[in-house]
Amino acid sequence: MANLFATKPLSLLSKEAHEEGEHTLKRSLGPVNLITLGIGAVIGAGIFVLTGQAAALYAGPAVALSFVLAGITCAFAGLCYAEFASIIPIAGSAYTYGYATLGEFVAWIIGWDLVLEYAFGAATVASGWSGYLLSLLEQLNLRPSPSLARFTTTYGNEIYLYHGKWQSAVALPSSVPLAGLPHVTGVFNVIAFVAIVMVTAVLVIGIKESANLNSAIVIVKLVIVGIFLFLGIGYLMHHPDLAKMNWHPFIPPSQGSGHFGLQGIAAGAASVFFAYIGFDAVSTAAQEAKNPQRDMPIGILGSLVVCTILYIAVSLTLTGLVSYKVLNVAEPVAVGIDATGITWGSLLVKIGAVFGLGTVMLVMLLGQSRVFFSMSRDGLLPKWASDIHPKFRTPWISNIVVGTIVAFLPALLPIDKLSQLVNMGTLLAFAIVSAGVWILRVRQPDLPRPFKTPLVPLVPILGIVSAFYLMFNLPALTWIVVGVWLVVGLVIYFGYSTKHSKVQKLPAHLTSGRG
Repeated sequence: MANLFATKPLSLLSKEAHEEGEHTLKRSLGPVNLITLGIGAVIGAGIFVLTGQAAALYAGPAVALSFVLAGITCAFAGLCYAEFASIIPIAGSAYTYGYATLGEFVAWIIGWDLVLEYAFGAATVASGWSGYLLSLLEQLNLRPSPSLARFTTTYGNEIYLYHGKWQSAVALPSSVPLAGLPHVTGVFNVIAFVAIVMVTAVLVIGIKESANLNSAIVIVKLVIVGIFLFLGIGYLMHHPDLAKMNWHPFIPPSQGSGHFGLQGIAAGAASVFFAYIGFDAVSTAAQEAKNPQRDMPIGILGSLVVCTILYIAVSLTLTGLVSYKVLNVAEPVAVGIDATGITWGSLLVKIGAVFGLGTVMLVMLLGQSRVFFSMSRDGLLPKWASDIHPKFRTPWISNIVVGTIVAFLPALLPIDKLSQLVNMGTLLAFAIVSAGVWILRVRQPDLPRPFKTPLVPLVPILGIVSAFYLMFNLPALTWIVVGVWLVVGLVIYFGYSTKHSKVQKLPAHLTSGRG
């Protein structure tokens, strides 16, 4: 049983970090690439997709406070991630950090959990991307016919044709009788499926090409978010009564089970936490950074600060423009900008969302394939998951397998279920990384740390407590699905991984936690 908690020696991790050749990942990312990689993941899903959902279901206009709460939790975890990324510049993120400090069994659990996190993360964004693309096409008078509309939404979801747009029932005014509207029932979301397939193809071609594409789109995306804020705030300044009406009450009365009230703010924070996993994904690219000891903390913390400020501004503007009650849709920002009546602004925001959400899918799938890669190199998953393409220098088989599986998720499952399933993995990863920093400080206090988390153990303890607090505010379905997923993972671990683990074959004195 002791072998289950064997740790991966830091000396071995350091050796892997400095390996070169055609069978290793290519170091080609600088600090700008890493910051834009983080912003590419963070600015997208949260702003363009989840802000509306969290406002409508949990926090109302106080969703801005949910982002503040989530951002504080992220700050604790982000400081811990930055320290680990500077010490251990290896692909794998929280999985690798857990392996070095808490042992193989804990590392397996978090690695397996991260696979679920990134899979559902990419799927959630693909679902939102589909909604924005459809909204953009309809604004360009390219509305799909009823026979085609069935393939633009998930299985069993009913959408209605109202004012030239296919919309779900929650997006329609309550006064509109549904019985009199043309409607279809979804079969398979082909748009979301194709989106994942295209992003997977980009990742197979190469990390440098992916990062450069991401950087270019991030600039476009930030400009678009700026336009939304400029137009939205300008409109509200000329219509102050609208904001006053939509923001009242700022914290809607509690309806129980985390719906509104103070508990709703916490539930909203747990819901939007998915929006912050971008800086987590930055750490999975550590093995492809040119100077990881310096650049990883910059990428992680820089992207976190920029994105938190933008989230708060956008959520306040959005809930001021339209009632939070109608925002539980795949394209809430499109609904908000349409309310201003500024046609060109609406068009630009939708174009920005289509491109912007593409970068989020890219970073999510990048993160998942790198976790697969790391687990495979350690012998915990089959060798094919760590095979590197001789020309592109990417884990191409892992990318293709992961991309294929993930492509079916947004095509079949609704967006609200997808996003809830992501957050458990994120929060568990944050708790483990925070604990890992504290443990490593105790075990190896003299270890060189290019970046040091301040106020240890206070910051790691706050990271652990805040993560578990938000976990307990997630819906019961999330706990059930994650529990089933972990049972499947344990079957694989005890059936395959323990027999092929490279670390368990090392001498015991190297894996005792002080190697």
